[in-house]
Amino acid sequence: MTHDPALEAHEHAEHAEHAAHEHDPFISRVSITVAILAVLAAGMGSLETIEAGGAITSASEAVLSQDKATDAWNEYQADSLKKHIYGLAADAGGPKAGKYGDTAKEQTGRQAEVKKQAQEDEADRDKLMAASREHEHRHHWLTAAATLTEIGIAICTVAIITRRRSFWLGSILLALVGLGLFATAYLT
Repeated sequence: MTHDPALEAHEHAEHAEHAAHEHDPFISRVSITVAILAVLAAGMGSLETIEAGGAITSASEAVLSQDKATDAWNEYQADSLKKHIYGLAADAGGPKAGKYGDTAKEQTGRQAEVKKQAQEDEADRDKLMAASREHEHRHHWLTAAATLTEIGIAICTVAIITRRRSFWLGSILLALVGLGLFATAYLT
């Protein structure tokens, strides 16, 4: 069974409309509350999904940046080995000692470029991991906010069935706490 906040909001609104036809002012108020809470829950659920996707995407991109950094560090180490081998060959003397010395110096320059790229890739990784953590943080708050709002909808249904004002007020209180959690997701 899939969770479709928009479809659920529509269904709750229909139930609220049917209950409103009873012409009971209390039922009408609770029905309107259900419709409002359904819209809020759908919006929170959608944002929750977006944040979850953002967390996954950022984490995946961070892994790719780490792979690029690892490749660059491997190249750096290979260049280091080449530099040392050419340096040893230059130190050994012989007709190509000058050429080997020049190649060793080229490797040193190349290493600096590769090192810079590896460090940039690691910095990208760190930024992406921070973004992933931020999305995940919001996702958790939005999950709680949507859940409380959906529970508020269910309690509104109980209020309609029992015609008890305390259930209706309880559902409004849950929705307000849900809105507080929703705000917390983007303010912390």
